[in-house]
Amino acid sequence: MPLKPPAHLPPPRLDAVTFGETMVMFRAEDNGPLSQVDRYTRALAGAEVNVAIGLSRLGHATAWAGRVGDDPLGAHVVSALSGEGIDTGAVEVDAHAPTGFQLKGRADVGDPEVVYFRAHSAGSRLASSPAATARLAGARHLHVTGIPPALSPTAREFTYEAMETARAAGLTISFDPNLRPALSPDRDEMVQVVGDLAARADWVLPGLGEGRLLTGRDDAEGIACHYLAAGARRVVVKDGGHGATRLFEDDGCWVQPLFSVRSVDSVGTGDGFAAGLISARLDRLDAPQALRRATAVGALATTRRGDSDGLPTRAELEEFLDAHVAA
Repeated sequence: MPLKPPAHLPPPRLDAVTFGETMVMFRAEDNGPLSQVDRYTRALAGAEVNVAIGLSRLGHATAWAGRVGDDPLGAHVVSALSGEGIDTGAVEVDAHAPTGFQLKGRADVGDPEVVYFRAHSAGSRLASSPAATARLAGARHLHVTGIPPALSPTAREFTYEAMETARAAGLTISFDPNLRPALSPDRDEMVQVVGDLAARADWVLPGLGEGRLLTGRDDAEGIACHYLAAGARRVVVKDGGHGATRLFEDDGCWVQPLFSVRSVDSVGTGDGFAAGLISARLDRLDAPQALRRATAVGALATTRRGDSDGLPTRAELEEFLDAHVAA
């Protein structure tokens, strides 16, 4: 049966909205090169959908906007999102392009092998729609990454429109650069576009390496000063290599050491962090508490294979934090 677009019912009251490309991931169950793997588990992949899943599991009403193909993989994306409690009313079905997918290897040490099949995908044809605009206008927070503007001109236009709509509606906006050089072969253009988008956000969440590339500053303090001067109210510089994350605001700086966990898959750590930080803001936690929650969700995201499998429920998060009172 052909996949039909969701009915455009009045949008629900939402805590958060995000958008981008969601791919279907086929995750290897066996070690070895992907060319020799026979068994795969199906899941979802995409930075923004990881954040949406993380927020939904923490109890926040969340919507994801994007496009999928009119094919079995697209139907799976919509079904899986709905199964996570995520609103899919702004998911458009594209009859002229396929749903993107990826193969992800299994690696007990180091980063897994990942091969993408996303060229000319439905997700790259992301464009504005009345359903997406309605959800943005009725939410509390918008989360944006640097990936959609690298997908296509229409996706870049949508990114700017979404941020303008959110700003006009009074939403707070978080921005994770999430640089993808493979999608942006022109490095100077990537830096310019991502820098411009970051200047339109309330919170900017770069990794230390990303921040250095985007700002030309060498350390976390310099990176934070760059974005605070550009208008951000909160800057978080993630520095896993030095075992800590720093949160900067105009009136202070807070440092949160990383939690010690048994990490089996680092993919999705930053997305978990973003979900935890947004969740904390929605719950009106102060800066140190927000940083602690975000760091905890990011840590838990690494404890299971798969980009979103380790993202915790509210009960799991509270249990983890209770067990690390002194951390």
